[in-house]
Amino acid sequence: MISQFLIAAPTSGSGKTTIARGLMALLRGKGYKVQPFKCGPDYIDTKFHEAVCGRPSINLDTFMATPEHVRELFAHYGADADVCIVEGMMGLFDGYSRDRGSSAEIARETDIPVVLVVDAKSAAYSMAALLQGFISFRPSTRFAGVIFNKVGSPRHYQMLQQVCEDLQIACFGYLPKSACLEQGTRYLGLDFSEQPDNTLLTELLEKHVDWRRLLQQTAPRDEVNITRPFILPPPAQRLSVLIARNAESFSFIYQEVIDSFSSVEFFDPEQDVPDFSGIDLLYLPGGYPEKHLDALERNEAARKAIKDYAEHDGRIIAECGGMMYLCRSIVTDDSCPSGCPMCDVLPYSITARTADRKLSLGYRQFQLDGKSFRGHEFHYTQFMGDVPKSVAQVYNAVGEPVDTPVLRYKNVLASYTHLYQI
Repeated sequence: MISQFLIAAPTSGSGKTTIARGLMALLRGKGYKVQPFKCGPDYIDTKFHEAVCGRPSINLDTFMATPEHVRELFAHYGADADVCIVEGMMGLFDGYSRDRGSSAEIARETDIPVVLVVDAKSAAYSMAALLQGFISFRPSTRFAGVIFNKVGSPRHYQMLQQVCEDLQIACFGYLPKSACLEQGTRYLGLDFSEQPDNTLLTELLEKHVDWRRLLQQTAPRDEVNITRPFILPPPAQRLSVLIARNAESFSFIYQEVIDSFSSVEFFDPEQDVPDFSGIDLLYLPGGYPEKHLDALERNEAARKAIKDYAEHDGRIIAECGGMMYLCRSIVTDDSCPSGCPMCDVLPYSITARTADRKLSLGYRQFQLDGKSFRGHEFHYTQFMGDVPKSVAQVYNAVGEPVDTPVLRYKNVLASYTHLYQI
């Protein structure tokens, strides 16, 4: 292991995703084996990471997993890497309760330093006050240095370097202001339907960032931390699973969940008919099924097979988009104003119409059959009409009740909640 660090920022929108992706691409282009990680319950940034690094990006989250398990994940998936890069979420100290669950907590638990990405647009020496506050706020958070973003000119950068000199913190470089580096967005986050071309980004980083110094100053302090074993579930709890997978309509799933099953097969609900031979569980993860209703409707054989499987007591877990697919229909403004038929396992209709959009966002937890479940919810679609009755009371991260329903039909468990562990 040569280097391991976390890329964070004072606020969202500072450029940490751009710089994280760019450094991953740059270092992989230099021949390093780069293992990506993402703080929090994020499925979208991890797709950019995987495309750049050629290996799955792993989520680290101290609400959905214990700190010990987070350390095990970091050690296990980073064991054969030259460089581990963790992309933070939101602002460095933003968590579900003050700084609990924040990127700073992940950095402390994994004992890695923070590289702070700072949007320097329209500021110069005032950056000293901001940086001093972040550096001194939690002494247990180690800072390796700073990368400035949206720098207007070489003279502007010289002024920012003076800030770092006065604060005695490393300045690794900067990215110049450039409209070409802006990434398109979609209503649930970054648009991952097309992977961006990283050529310009890596050229700018190589020119303006001292990546060799960054690697030197982020070497691991304790080699033991990267050799700790990874604990999988006991064999009796491990399953043979069939997972719906498509680039967009069924794509939100944690790599750790996939790796915890004893065997995994995939099928595309837009094109394939599932074969349930030897399968213990059908797993329908979330995604954007409302963007692909024509293809899902055309594959009537797949929908019928899933309904038959459910009616014959087949075990199914369906999350968010997967739950929508199990419903009677999905209604949209354009292609399906009267509702496109889905699997009809659950007797509800989902609306994706613009007028019905409502953001539901946050961590979720509930108890069911003596087992604790944790996950998160992030969607705009809603049930048409009254919200169905839930088989469990769902709470947010601080224990307040929310009206997210957990649905059960025979051996089907479905909800808008994306579960962290099955």
